[in-house]
Amino acid sequence: MNYLKNIRSFFIIAILVTMVVSCHSTRSVVKKPLKEYGADYLFEKLKENQFKFENITAKFSLDLIIDGNKNSLKGQIRIRKDSAIWISLSPALGIEMARILITNDSIKYMNRLKKTYFLGDNRFVKDFLNSNVDFDVLQSLIIGNDLTYYEDGKFNASYDSKEYRLVTAGRHKLKKYVKTTDDANRIFIQNICLNPETFKITHMKIKETVENSRKLEAEYSDFQDVNDQLFSGTIYYNLSADTPIDVKLKYSKITVDQPKKFPFKIPSKYSCIQ
Repeated sequence: MNYLKNIRSFFIIAILVTMVVSCHSTRSVVKKPLKEYGADYLFEKLKENQFKFENITAKFSLDLIIDGNKNSLKGQIRIRKDSAIWISLSPALGIEMARILITNDSIKYMNRLKKTYFLGDNRFVKDFLNSNVDFDVLQSLIIGNDLTYYEDGKFNASYDSKEYRLVTAGRHKLKKYVKTTDDANRIFIQNICLNPETFKITHMKIKETVENSRKLEAEYSDFQDVNDQLFSGTIYYNLSADTPIDVKLKYSKITVDQPKKFPFKIPSKYSCIQ
């Protein structure tokens, strides 16, 4: 099995999201008619009910289907808000297979089975995905929150018998967070679906306004109480690309605001891969 390909696929799943025609909720159907709200109100409720944290740790199981071929992995993830994402991956026997550390400006990857490692910056992901990708997008998709450093305007609000929708054809990064040309040029087409009772995101789809950019859909379900907040215990990702990828990510043992270390020491006998 090509483990490096699987790890890269995990990056893809967590980074870019697609536009699709419809949304559907994973929670029970609301029997009474929905009230009609504008985009400003819905965004206010969305922000109120987002998952708030400084540190989060969770175990997870991952079913990864690439072009019809399924692989199952287990692992642990640790996130320090706006700073670092640490991931440890293991096959069924529980022996660590790979470790990943992502920061705002770097990516480190270590394959313990092949005794290799990779050190690079975020341009590696940008080139690999043919898209301008930043840490904020990745963090938001893993947690199930909205993008943090992007403008809220220019959204259209609508609703059906089940949930609310927020749709935009051009979402820009806030000017005070623009540091590079890539930041300035990063514009997302985005579709957000909200549960009408909790205002949690149940479906999120993003496509960058770049020709041939990757497209992905994320669906959040199995919400559970974590420190008096709702957190999605199960996430489905679908990547629409030349090679289709489907992922089911299921979280367990979620802890919040208990600081953890992010160990990443590369043994001297490991060889660097380009």
